Amino acid sequence: MEKSNKLKLFIGLVYLILICLFLYFFFSKFSLQELTSYDFIKNNRSYFFELKNSNLILIFFIFLLLTILWVFPFLGFGSPVALMGGFIFGKWIGTIAVVLGLSIGATLLYVFGNFFLKEFIREKFLKKYQNLETKFKKSEFIYLLMYRFIGGIPWQISCLLPTLFNVRVSNFFLATFIGIIPQIFLAVSIGSGFEKIIDQNSDVPGITEIIFSPEIYIPLVAFFSLILITIFLRKIFYKN
Repeated sequence: MEKSNKLKLFIGLVYLILICLFLYFFFSKFSLQELTSYDFIKNNRSYFFELKNSNLILIFFIFLLLTILWVFPFLGFGSPVALMGGFIFGKWIGTIAVVLGLSIGATLLYVFGNFFLKEFIREKFLKKYQNLETKFKKSEFIYLLMYRFIGGIPWQISCLLPTLFNVRVSNFFLATFIGIIPQIFLAVSIGSGFEKIIDQNSDVPGITEIIFSPEIYIPLVAFFSLILITIFLRKIFYKN
């Protein structure tokens, strides 16, 4: 037990150091004012567009690697990456890159949790989610797929909870990959819409112009419709 606690403390310190180093180097290159300025976004849009056109495969794999690292070890969630993926790659390639990166990162986080955090997770969450154990035993992949599709649990915790039910790594990866496609595609579409709006406007567009642009409001309406559907499904799935 003492060794386990020391290991968890060591992992926590390493994680904290990595986060601090990342933030230090990032903000030493860019100020917060730069990051939030329209000119900065527009200029970097042109830069990424040219970079993507000159070497799409290299940029794709760099983005994929960064997405994996964003999930594990940095414990990031999907929305910022999805918007960025759509902004850089467009709807289709962006969806592939983000879904694949999030799925690999989530699987690595699951494997890590299975080895090092299983006792902690059982202690904290088993009582609350014990009703899911029977469902997962009935059909592991199908219920994992539903679990991933309907969401309702913070991304990082949702990657770790299946350690309670000893699901297979292959099932976890495939269910994550397929289950997150709808919401990621819609989020990527919004990011792609922002890229088109920025390309067409030299000055900062008004909020109404952004919202009522077809590239934005269509995926937004679809996204909120999906949220309503998943809220309804959650009541059934998580029902005792």
